[in-house]
Amino acid sequence: MQRTTSFRRRLVYAAAAACALAAGGATTGALAAAWPEKPVVLVVPYSAGGPTDVVARLLAVPMGQVLGQSVLVENTVGAGGTIAPNRVAKAKADGYTILIHHMGMATAPALYKKLPYDPLKDFEYIGQVLDVPMTLLSRKDFPANNFAELLDYVKKNQEKVSLANAGIGAVSQLCGMLFMHQAGVKLTTVPYKGAGPAMNDLMGGQVDLLCDQTTQTVPVIKDGQRAKVFGVTTPKRLSSLPDIPTLDEQGLKGFDVKVWHGMYAPKGTPKDVVMAINKALNVAIKDENVKKRIAELSSDLVTPDKATPEGLRTHLQAEVARWDKVIKAAGVSAE
Repeated sequence: MQRTTSFRRRLVYAAAAACALAAGGATTGALAAAWPEKPVVLVVPYSAGGPTDVVARLLAVPMGQVLGQSVLVENTVGAGGTIAPNRVAKAKADGYTILIHHMGMATAPALYKKLPYDPLKDFEYIGQVLDVPMTLLSRKDFPANNFAELLDYVKKNQEKVSLANAGIGAVSQLCGMLFMHQAGVKLTTVPYKGAGPAMNDLMGGQVDLLCDQTTQTVPVIKDGQRAKVFGVTTPKRLSSLPDIPTLDEQGLKGFDVKVWHGMYAPKGTPKDVVMAINKALNVAIKDENVKKRIAELSSDLVTPDKATPEGLRTHLQAEVARWDKVIKAAGVSAE
């Protein structure tokens, strides 16, 4: 009799526990279904008006419409673009604080000895967003008139040739580093506080070369009077500059530098929340106004297979490995 009573008691406890778990699961599901209940903050590592900020603000409106809450763009600048990722990495993992960042997520580990976050461990990946190509330019009176002449000249006069960039860790610096690495030359690099001043000095003849984003260089190239262009940095020619050959087709095999952007959430953000943001992102990159504006910037929105958590994860891992070799070979450090 005692054994029967004990057995029945255990059954009652088990049934109660099962009910509690079911209730808890229902509550969790209800909470997830209610997300978001307030605006989502999209953190940008750079100042307002820059290329990444422009992209963020273009995406914010259609993403907010899908989510049913506003997506607020917040610029958190400083330390070469590392303050914003650190802030998001340390934020509450609830999906209300997310990050949009360019290829600086892949180059920071090699540039900074004491990086306070790990791009490969401290984030959930939402998806890639877009690619911004780059072009290699020279001052208008530079001795070379085509890429073959450029290579010949820099190899014979590398100690005399200056290569401008927008500062340590800037994409223009990374593009220049890869150019020197693949061309087998070491030029005099001249860092500026931003791409604008670097471009101004190139057009003014104070520096010889500059590798920069099409968002800034296409108007200069089409003007045809203020600088020379030697090639684009992507494997395929650009629709906006169809007559400009790639560096790859001109001899620098495998040369591929584009300012790719991705979207991230803090590590531990629930998967259903990540996928809700991913859905909003995918709707936004198909928005006609977004596509039109991105095309005007001579940039390319990614294909659907890249606008996924796995697409971004795979790309970031490959980029971290690639730039680690280039940056270490160049002996460059931000600290």
